[in-house]
Amino acid sequence: MVDETSGDSPESWAFDPDGEHPFPDERLQEVMAVVDDDAEVRAYLEAQNVNPVKRKRYNDHGTKHIEIVRNRALTLYSLLKAGGVDFNGAADHGLEEADEPVIVALAAVLHDIGHVVHRDDHPYYSIPLAADILDRLLPQFYDTEPAVRMKGEVLHAILCHHTEEDPLTMEAGVVRVADALDMEYGRSRIPYERGGRGINTVSSQAIQNVTLSPGNGAPVLVEIEMTNAAGVYQVDNLLKAKLQDSGLEDLVRIVAVNTHEASDNIVERVELD
Repeated sequence: MVDETSGDSPESWAFDPDGEHPFPDERLQEVMAVVDDDAEVRAYLEAQNVNPVKRKRYNDHGTKHIEIVRNRALTLYSLLKAGGVDFNGAADHGLEEADEPVIVALAAVLHDIGHVVHRDDHPYYSIPLAADILDRLLPQFYDTEPAVRMKGEVLHAILCHHTEEDPLTMEAGVVRVADALDMEYGRSRIPYERGGRGINTVSSQAIQNVTLSPGNGAPVLVEIEMTNAAGVYQVDNLLKAKLQDSGLEDLVRIVAVNTHEASDNIVERVELD
């Protein structure tokens, strides 16, 4: 089992199911080292939590959320690659395979910065803000033409993570699903302690653990441990909605189990169709 949440080291950026990286990751590590050290990016990741958490008592969308989404997105990417799944975002532009996880990671890091403007419709606000950052960072690693193509793919993944626009690439689908996989109780700690009792907060409190591993019959198995039936909302409403039309529907198997020991469990096990 793999639970990529910490983001503490370059080694945690990608899950390695076979003992060897299924993709060349030196470029990914090089880009992420610069991103993690960038003062403007760090400022956005902290500032973007004010509107959703302090002002709307919504779940965490700050630095910890970004660490978890990035690591789970890269874990999803690695598991899918190990399962023989082809990615098309970078390939359609004639970019290299090594650029695929860079697209995934950059989109995961920048997908929520639009929250500094407003929680509502935040993906649309994220686009111009992320574009400015990408215009500054990408030329450090790419010539003009590949930088433009990388920018487009990252922005596409950002846009499609929480909008009606369907992902047109596997990279974007991975970011969309990974965003919903940050659902454990710790994400709702702040709004819950401040009295927030909305369904997002209460249902998140019921989720104890999320693990990703190679699947049986699918490239990816997502296992979710919950302590009461409220967690079903996170699984059946939020995660299912993100998985639908992501391009990953037939590639990810999701199983949720109620681990509470009481004999009168309303829900013991849920598996998404």
